[in-house]
Amino acid sequence: MEEKFLHDHPSKPRTKDEMQKIINRLKRIEGQVRGIQKMVEDDRYCVDILVQISAIQSALKNVGFSITERHIKHCVSDAIKQGEGKETIEELLNVMKQFSK
Repeated sequence: MEEKFLHDHPSKPRTKDEMQKIINRLKRIEGQVRGIQKMVEDDRYCVDILVQISAIQSALKNVGFSITERHIKHCVSDAIKQGEGKETIEELLNVMKQFSK
């Protein structure tokens, strides 16, 4: 089933600082993923690999929560003020269903 997103809503641009923090987190996660690839290549102990996978999943969730928080405080809040809250909240709920899988 194809998801419908309301891309025509104006969003508040992220500040350079906000963007840089997210990019830095994602680069750290990227490094962790490369580290796991090396662990597999080096035939490291399975539990050690699983611990690192768990750390990456947690880090990605935290990035997602951070972006969700900003979206609610800015985009959803603005949409409600403009009388478009119902659609924007529905969009957010659909994304959260995907996020929680």
